[in-house]
Amino acid sequence: MSDSGLPLPADVRKVLDDPARLAAIAALETLDSGPDADFDRLGRIAAHIFGSEVSLISLVGNDRQWFRARYGVDMTETATDMSFCAYTLALESDDDTLVVLDAEKDSRFFNHAFVTGWPHIRFYAGASIKVAGQKVGSVCVIDTKPRAALTNEAREQLIDLAALASSLFELKNEARVRARTAAALLREEWRHALTLEAGKVGSWVWDVQTGEVTCNDMFRRMYDLPEVDTIRIADVLAATHESDRSTVQAGIDASFSDGVDFSTETRAANTGRWLTMRGRVYQRDADGKALVMMGASIDISESKQTAEHTRLLLRELNHRVKNTLAMIQSVARQTIRQNPDPKDFIEAFSGRLRTISDAHVLLADRDWTGVQLFEVIGSQLGPQFRTTPDRAEVSGDDVMLPADHAVGLGLILHELTTNAHRFGAWSSDRGIVNIDWEIRDTPVRGLSLTWREKGGPLVQKPDEYGLGTRLIQRSLAKVLDSEVQLNFEPDGVVASVWMPLPAEQI
Repeated sequence: MSDSGLPLPADVRKVLDDPARLAAIAALETLDSGPDADFDRLGRIAAHIFGSEVSLISLVGNDRQWFRARYGVDMTETATDMSFCAYTLALESDDDTLVVLDAEKDSRFFNHAFVTGWPHIRFYAGASIKVAGQKVGSVCVIDTKPRAALTNEAREQLIDLAALASSLFELKNEARVRARTAAALLREEWRHALTLEAGKVGSWVWDVQTGEVTCNDMFRRMYDLPEVDTIRIADVLAATHESDRSTVQAGIDASFSDGVDFSTETRAANTGRWLTMRGRVYQRDADGKALVMMGASIDISESKQTAEHTRLLLRELNHRVKNTLAMIQSVARQTIRQNPDPKDFIEAFSGRLRTISDAHVLLADRDWTGVQLFEVIGSQLGPQFRTTPDRAEVSGDDVMLPADHAVGLGLILHELTTNAHRFGAWSSDRGIVNIDWEIRDTPVRGLSLTWREKGGPLVQKPDEYGLGTRLIQRSLAKVLDSEVQLNFEPDGVVASVWMPLPAEQI
């Protein structure tokens, strides 16, 4: 089998090397594939009809001949130069059949290796197999004994067998292409379904005449519709919030009559989810009546909630800004009364303004939901006050403070810190400040915080309170039932702060 045959004539080689023919073979994607019962059956039929020892159904490439089916031999392929079928494909006759009654007496084959040696071919008859208009192979019968003639009837039978093989190749190729296309469509459908699922998109097709709605699982879940039952447009409207049904129906009517796209926002009756529905009439009858409407529904509950949260946040922000501006105006007026000189005013006012600003930054970072007490203290004593305190003793569990409490307490701690550095415990090398707090349940649940200085200069109660003292006592005036008591004890200033806390803040 490895021995080469005689070189093929130029006209035969030209046919075998034709790019269109080779492309047709490659498109079949059948070379070197496993056994096929249909082709094997066809090969056996050919051998029985002609009473031959061997029958082959071959595909002839430019360098090798491969047997799609074989009967009477075990070989699966030969080199093209050894192929009798190559001569069959090169014929230009109408019936495309090659008949060799005695190969030993045929000038083309008498010296061929398969004639002089195994399998000692003497008789050969083959007919071309055509696929997509190209000769790709042949059906042939082979014998080791010569024959005197081949009747026209037998020749016609061989041609029919080749035509049958051609149809079989084309049908199997079409089935393979269809299977591949179906698999690709299935993958695309899954990809599309997963995309819709991930995007929370419910797709639907409404047959207006029957009222049936074909939809995906996401659409059913959006409206809390049955998982398997047939869905009708009446079911969808019934699953729509009662307040929104008229809007949905009006949008559908406008799309039917005016040809505009259907678009509306609605709520699902059972789940309360907000949905945006969009649709379009894709098919109408001769009178212009809608037949098919297609569209999608998207769950916009999260965006609705976000928008509502933003509106609430803006209202809260407006409220806080008004309160803060009022506080800043009050602090500015009192500061300028005590410090009429511009330079002194800026020095005194800038620290207080920065304290208010810092509290606002903390609140803005948390959507104005509140600030932890540790953060308020850290804004005055430094963020490392718990691990590396600088002459400060702080004890107490962290507490969430509402916005007003955080701004007011921050201003109080700023004034106490400033006074401690200027006149109190931190104005000496040995003074310290103790800050502690606890949650008390009586008479109203709230926060009780104490600032206590010791080790500093001797303290005397001033004859007239300065601006800092008045700010400390009045900063929480706008917080209901909050108060600050400031005592000038000889060992150091003591400030007691009380503020009620909402239940959810504790």
